Amino acid sequence: MSYFMYDVMGGTVDGPDPEAMGRVLDGLANADDEHPDVSLSHESGWCLSTFRSGLLVWENTEDGSVAPVEMREVSREETLRLFRLLAEGDIASIEALSWQR
Repeated sequence: MSYFMYDVMGGTVDGPDPEAMGRVLDGLANADDEHPDVSLSHESGWCLSTFRSGLLVWENTEDGSVAPVEMREVSREETLRLFRLLAEGDIASIEALSWQR
């Protein structure tokens, strides 16, 4: 399965391993109003975007009929765990979490 990340400046990292995911996530220290997040996108269209504040957004960027949902105050460790699940294509485990509309 294919997946990639956008770093805080919009650069693409193809198929990052967990260590590279951590480095991209660490780039949030340089986030600003124009570049506020990093994300991991899966070939299925599902995407997790995370912000320095701990906001995590779950959305399907290819299906406009699916409304984005969010969680607040998500830890770095939990964000990395969810990134790994998405990279593995485990959409069901991510969907099963307590998301807010």
